[in-house]
Amino acid sequence: MTSQNPASRSTRSAAIVGAGQTGVTAALGLLDAGFEVTLYSDRDQPALRNDVPATGTALEFGVAQQAELALGLDTYTARAPRHTGLSVRIADPERNELIAFDGDFDGYVGVAVDTRLKADERLTAFRERGGRFVVEQVTPETLDGIAAAHDLTLVATGRGGLSDLFAVGTTRTVYDAPQRSLLTVTVTGLDHDPGVFAHRSPAGGGHSGFSIFADQGEGWWGPYLHKDAGPSWAFLGWARPGSDWEKRFGAADSAASAHRIVTELYRDYIDWDLPEVLATRVIEDDPHSWLKGAVRPVVREGVGRTAGGHPVASLGDTSVAYDPIAGQGAQSGLIQAQRLVAAAAVHDGAFDENWIAARYAEFLAARSDAAAKVTRLFLSDPEFADIGGQFFAAAAVEPRFASALVGLLHHPQPFLGVDSVEAAGAYIEKVTGVSAADVLGRFQPAGRFERSAFAPALTRA
Repeated sequence: MTSQNPASRSTRSAAIVGAGQTGVTAALGLLDAGFEVTLYSDRDQPALRNDVPATGTALEFGVAQQAELALGLDTYTARAPRHTGLSVRIADPERNELIAFDGDFDGYVGVAVDTRLKADERLTAFRERGGRFVVEQVTPETLDGIAAAHDLTLVATGRGGLSDLFAVGTTRTVYDAPQRSLLTVTVTGLDHDPGVFAHRSPAGGGHSGFSIFADQGEGWWGPYLHKDAGPSWAFLGWARPGSDWEKRFGAADSAASAHRIVTELYRDYIDWDLPEVLATRVIEDDPHSWLKGAVRPVVREGVGRTAGGHPVASLGDTSVAYDPIAGQGAQSGLIQAQRLVAAAAVHDGAFDENWIAARYAEFLAARSDAAAKVTRLFLSDPEFADIGGQFFAAAAVEPRFASALVGLLHHPQPFLGVDSVEAAGAYIEKVTGVSAADVLGRFQPAGRFERSAFAPALTRA
């Protein structure tokens, strides 16, 4: 953990509203930078850990881990089962099995950590080192007093109408509704060795598995660190509006029912992975080990004003709500928090509207614009249909491009300049050293994906 400057020396104060992973990370960072910090939450610490579900799988790669390291924080890469690549399968509406590839993560690993665990441990460190933790529901009215009493105020929660203080950015917000319905459940019963999901990759349980159905949605399995069960696995599914998957996801009302729905989904649609799925078990001791819902991707302004005219900064999901399909939400929140802390630590003037707006513009340029665009690519946005077709076909025949494509989840910036089929072809050539026409000319439909022969589940079934 990072060292602490005694709070008594601080000449500046900061308030953070929201004690999730991003909010408590920013609070800890500002405390270490010499600020007097007050962190507000509508739940006490035990409730934050045990009475709510994790906010998604929070998969993080190298750039986000570097942000945590810059703050002196644990990245969990020594504690969580590591993701070393992503295995992808794509089928069309007629169930034709078209594309299969396995992309290795080049020079970095991924870890998916229960946000309740990470926030709880960082909150403990924050309190032990002199941070002030206040349990109360912050409303727009009470936020005005909080902002008046602090030099810098960050809003890292959309509850209580606080997100309405930040206008929706019309040029960056491209969707008027959620693009997917979501279902997630965390399970045990599988190891992370090469014998698990061996039909997908020589890395087996070191790679997460992503399956795409053009008319239904997407399903993902990946290594996970649960707050109590430890190394485990998480399922995350995205259902297209009006699909059979959406109806199935909507019926979930418990961890057990979510697990049953996922098992039936794989039996009916994704049988190549079914044996591993049959081996999984619900975490009985955690009734909140599942979650369903929908997220409208929204980009808000970085600065808002309270009723009394005090400027406040948005942070994390309050700034940008991503569809979780590309794993950009947790990563971007941590990167934004680290950038804000670093900038605040060396700033001598007021944290006024201009300062907040400038820092937010820098974050958009450095991460969020690219992250949002990559998310749209993995959502199969019609605007990127032809580009996506090239990219996924190229990945199926060229391992170097498969690694580059999954690497966009780690570092999305290279995709910012890809805005046409021609630019996509140029990127393929840049990565592979071979013309896009030559690469794509080698593509052949998969025909039939290899099926799992995972013995423990086959025996049990």
